Amino acid sequence: MNTSPKFRWNCPHTWRRASVNTLWCLAGCSIGDFGTILFFQLTGIGWSTLAIMSLAIINGILTSIALETVVLSRQMPLKSAFRTAVGMSLISMVAMEAAMNIVDVVLTGGAVLTWWVVPIMLVAGFLTPLPYNYWRLKALGKACH
Repeated sequence: MNTSPKFRWNCPHTWRRASVNTLWCLAGCSIGDFGTILFFQLTGIGWSTLAIMSLAIINGILTSIALETVVLSRQMPLKSAFRTAVGMSLISMVAMEAAMNIVDVVLTGGAVLTWWVVPIMLVAGFLTPLPYNYWRLKALGKACH
């Protein structure tokens, strides 16, 4: 007989916590992602869109880990903060990065930042991993902060 509580998607507290966690990740990922795309956009270096987006995803994940480490270092020793940040869900970060970059390519035709595409990229980057982050908190009790 299974006596574990039934998983539910309607917990406001968990949605708030998952949203805050996702926003922190989005802030970190966006810095590296947008910075990379903007660099190539401004310099005109002739990399392919796929190469730019791949580097943007890697840089986004690295800056997210760096930002999380700084945030967490206020709550724990730096070494523990770094380990916790690295232990965050890569599934969530990769999904976030992929969503932002797919939106960019579909709407602009390449690795291009414009004033109107950035908000759409951010919304896609926030909404894509949010249900996974909720599930991870609710079902597994795992959070990055």
